[in-house]
Amino acid sequence: MNRDKMMSATRNGQPAQKGGISHLLPILFGFFIMGFVDVVGIAANYVKQDFALSDSLSNLLPMAVFLWFLVFSVPTGMLMNRIGRKRTVLLSMIVTVTGLLIPLLAYTLPMILLAFAMIGIGNTLLQVALNPLLTNVVSRERLTSSLTAGQFVKAVSSFLGPVIAAFASTAFHDWHLLFPMFAGITVLSFIWLLATPVQEDSRQEQTSTMAACFSLLGDRMIFLYFLGILTLVGIDVGMNVSAPRILMERTGMPLEQAGYAASIYFVFKTAGTFLGAILLAKWAAGKCYFVSAIAAVAAMVLLLFAPGAGAIYAGVALAGFACANIFSIIFSFALQRRPERSNEVSGLMIMGVAGGAVFPFLMGLASDAAGAQWGAIFVLLACCGYHWMLATWHRGS
Repeated sequence: MNRDKMMSATRNGQPAQKGGISHLLPILFGFFIMGFVDVVGIAANYVKQDFALSDSLSNLLPMAVFLWFLVFSVPTGMLMNRIGRKRTVLLSMIVTVTGLLIPLLAYTLPMILLAFAMIGIGNTLLQVALNPLLTNVVSRERLTSSLTAGQFVKAVSSFLGPVIAAFASTAFHDWHLLFPMFAGITVLSFIWLLATPVQEDSRQEQTSTMAACFSLLGDRMIFLYFLGILTLVGIDVGMNVSAPRILMERTGMPLEQAGYAASIYFVFKTAGTFLGAILLAKWAAGKCYFVSAIAAVAAMVLLLFAPGAGAIYAGVALAGFACANIFSIIFSFALQRRPERSNEVSGLMIMGVAGGAVFPFLMGLASDAAGAQWGAIFVLLACCGYHWMLATWHRGS
């Protein structure tokens, strides 16, 4: 009898009912694993120091991570059609653990690049699959606030990375001891999710070719949302990389202290996502997006001219708070735009995370050309300006 009801309820592609808190928690914990990728920002600074690299060369480390979002995001969306969302998330964690264990073999530049490449591939699989997997345990009405809650968990993880690296560097003179710690946490997340039953949609989303998937970019709004993710992740990774460098350049602060600037960014991003999870359950997402975009532009203008540590910290904090909810807002807009193609839409949106490879590299070129970090900040200001334009257009449509 119950099986018949479930079959009837899922005939149109919807699960009989959304999962409870026991189903939601292991998925939200997956967002904590997702946050490990952000350690690449502070890692780029330690690698630059350890191997005496220029800004342009050290920023190849974020490229080694985020380039794979461009390569594997769409194929991962297609893979989900074959093996399911949960299995794709579990596969991502296996790849992530593999990458995290590589630096334990040897601390050389090629091995670090290989490690972060594996972490990038694993994170690509995770981000593409975890966001739509969340739709299987929450209602459509709570999707935006639930995605924001996931980003809150991710921001906590991102905040802890620079703190752990600084502690390991100061106490043990070995910053990359954070890798085995992250590997152990990933294994725990894998076991928890593996043991949790998740009722996925019975509907099979058909995508016969890559061309059919990329054709979704022909939808103007999907394309604009894609550019939004591209520039937003560029801001996130760019701030993670450049905030310590701005402090070191303008105040002479050592890396071990300046590295906490990245944590300040994520502390205020964490606070912003916590507040956003509450506000987005009551307020229109478009309004929150508009206010966030204006605040992000203001933060970059402040950083462009900030002369001392106090003003720099204020700009970094405002940037983190402003950018806290933009990802979940844009992602929910995209999923709701084409819900019947949610796997492919998710793949396209996560392909935009490749902005973490593109914009930090451009920032490195700009700062090297300018001979100062204002060149990098100008690239970030352009990214924030795009969000102001998109939010303004979306608000008026």
